[in-house]
Amino acid sequence: MAEQGTAVMAYNAAMGLALIEEMRRDERVFVLGQGVATGGWFGAEKGLADEFGRDRVIDSNIAEAFEAGVAAGAAIVGMKPVINMGFGDFALIAGDEIFHKLAKWRYMHGLDVPMTAVVIFPIGVMGGAGPEHSSCPEVLGMHFPGLKVVVPATPADAKGLMAAALREPNPVLFHSVNSLGFQRGEVPLDPDFIVPIGKGVVRRAGNAITAITYGSMLDRTLAAADRVADEGIDIEVIDLRSLVPLDWELVLSSVRRTHRAMVVHEAVKTAGPGAEIAAQIQERLFFELEAPILRVAAKDVPLPQNGDLEQLCIPSVDEIADAARRLMAI
Repeated sequence: MAEQGTAVMAYNAAMGLALIEEMRRDERVFVLGQGVATGGWFGAEKGLADEFGRDRVIDSNIAEAFEAGVAAGAAIVGMKPVINMGFGDFALIAGDEIFHKLAKWRYMHGLDVPMTAVVIFPIGVMGGAGPEHSSCPEVLGMHFPGLKVVVPATPADAKGLMAAALREPNPVLFHSVNSLGFQRGEVPLDPDFIVPIGKGVVRRAGNAITAITYGSMLDRTLAAADRVADEGIDIEVIDLRSLVPLDWELVLSSVRRTHRAMVVHEAVKTAGPGAEIAAQIQERLFFELEAPILRVAAKDVPLPQNGDLEQLCIPSVDEIADAARRLMAI
């Protein structure tokens, strides 16, 4: 009988719980990455080697292209690799293996087989880790067909999306969020709990503005919505959870009601995910809009290696609230 109920745990621990449950359920699942046999970068893999051994929890040296190549090769012969690369910035080092091999090999070689692989790319600021360890490059996965892209914003979603990714017959870029790693929340204990990939959720209902967000900006967008509610501005907050596929039905139905939209993310503004989201809304709902679509995003600068300075580069609650006020004033 499946275990029921919930427990309060950290975001990274919830990811780890999903890995444990899926490794127990399916012996094809294995984990590879730098230090994973001793707990991984941020503890998500803690205890895995004790239960499953080092044949299924495999330490790698610093060789991101190799790790992604292992994922592609193992997945195409029926294994279910989970690769933790430590930081999303390193997607560039492993770009060929991820964006060509993982994304395209079945198409190129005419292979009608499932190809389950999860590449964990933590993204975002984390107290001054510097410009090569704090980026948000999740838009790359949106640009190369053949991949799915998820960004959980809560511990429950970290667990549910990881479980879904390991049951998904397509490769998934799993962007955990650095700043949320030790955030705690209620997590379902049912080992069959999943969050469907491609399904967003309304975190706050409203009728004046649709705020579309994900990852680290969910909490800040909700805080901004609460702040401007006292001014009579009622914001609906959508947590996308998945960028590929993106829940266009949810987004567009909300904007049709509110007639105003803003996109909030930690990634840079220029050519970030919000640019595509805003363009799609404009193309599909131009005559429904009462104001331009605003993007609230990180500044187009390398992130400083200083925790206080990096916060000046990403959207604050004040900036999100000010954007909502501007939308209502148009």
